[in-house]
Amino acid sequence: MTVKLVAIDIDGTLLDSNRKISPKVKATLKKANDSGMYIVLCTGRPLPGVKEQLAELDLYGDNDYVITYNGSLVQATKSNEIISQYTLSYDDFLEIELMSRKVGAHLHTIDDRAIYTANRDIGKYTVHEAYLVDMPLRYRAVDEMTPDMSIIKMMMIDEPEILDNAISQLPEEFTNKYTTVKSTDFYYEILNKEASKGNALAKLAEHLGISQAETMAIGDNENDLSMIEYAGIGVAMGNATESVKRAADVQTTSNDEDGVAEILLKYI
Repeated sequence: MTVKLVAIDIDGTLLDSNRKISPKVKATLKKANDSGMYIVLCTGRPLPGVKEQLAELDLYGDNDYVITYNGSLVQATKSNEIISQYTLSYDDFLEIELMSRKVGAHLHTIDDRAIYTANRDIGKYTVHEAYLVDMPLRYRAVDEMTPDMSIIKMMMIDEPEILDNAISQLPEEFTNKYTTVKSTDFYYEILNKEASKGNALAKLAEHLGISQAETMAIGDNENDLSMIEYAGIGVAMGNATESVKRAADVQTTSNDEDGVAEILLKYI
């Protein structure tokens, strides 16, 4: 089967346990890109949090694209042309913020410029996220958030046991209204209902005139499920969750064993 477009998750997939791209993975991705295959990083991170990897992999060409915010934004990396974008409204913000307080979880809000939190006792995982994605962190009371903001996603973040308890309290009408996904043990992401990595991959493939059968998606965690289920070839990393492994068509080695390179070398 010919593969023309590959969507690759970053954390736990592209990056090893030291948050590095291994020499073998880097060389394989260059070979794939040079052959005409679209290499698309597909991540829950905001755009500022992926620029280092895009630069390292030389993915700022005329025909390079990136999927960020768990599928909320698809754009060209060089021109910044937006292929698709889904945001949350101000009313969504108010509803989600109130819900987080009801269920007892820390929360932060992300737009294209910064991470905002109304929690005076700023959660350590909010600080971690700001550091990880290289975005400024701002304390902003609820009444200081304004309707003109372009909110791309919100995240309940807390210690795993606290977060799991909070999630268990969410009413069905709330979870049905949004795309919700637990991307790590301490992150629960809330997005526009139309936003997902799978929908983003489908939008980009359509834009490029590439069929579903000609796509591949590689990932390791729950927020990768939709793109793995959509892709013609869904690939689970060796370190993936069991649900991702069950959904995938094939399994490769772990992120510490050049898993991305191992699977791509079979299709270049």
